[in-house]
Amino acid sequence: MTDATLRMDKWLWYTRFFKSRTLAGTFCGSGKLRLNGQVIRKSNQTLKPDDVLTFPLNNYVRVIKVVTLGTRRGPALEAQGLYEDLDPPVPVKKEERIRSGTAVRDAGAGRPTKTERRATDKLRDRDAWGDGRDAE
Repeated sequence: MTDATLRMDKWLWYTRFFKSRTLAGTFCGSGKLRLNGQVIRKSNQTLKPDDVLTFPLNNYVRVIKVVTLGTRRGPALEAQGLYEDLDPPVPVKKEERIRSGTAVRDAGAGRPTKTERRATDKLRDRDAWGDGRDAE
């Protein structure tokens, strides 16, 4: 068996977790990345197959096992073959995605939307001006 290793920032870039190698290197230096349980603070840390990486990404904590090191930043399917996701992110339910929109909020919280205001005016038998006068 060979003792092949690869820089951490390069591997994270190869696997398409980051758009650029600079972003991957900056993330490695931030102290948010763990290699086999140890905090990493430098991007030139070397990886080998069977290492386990733990890091936060897009509101999830990713736990990734290195399967192979790779030789280039290829297409997404090739990149996904370089690692095994030990704890895949839980998919967000459709209701939660809809709820995260800007117009949806809890009832009674904040200012009413235009639709809610019109419904309230209609309920109170007000016209468009809101004071009882006719809109001409």
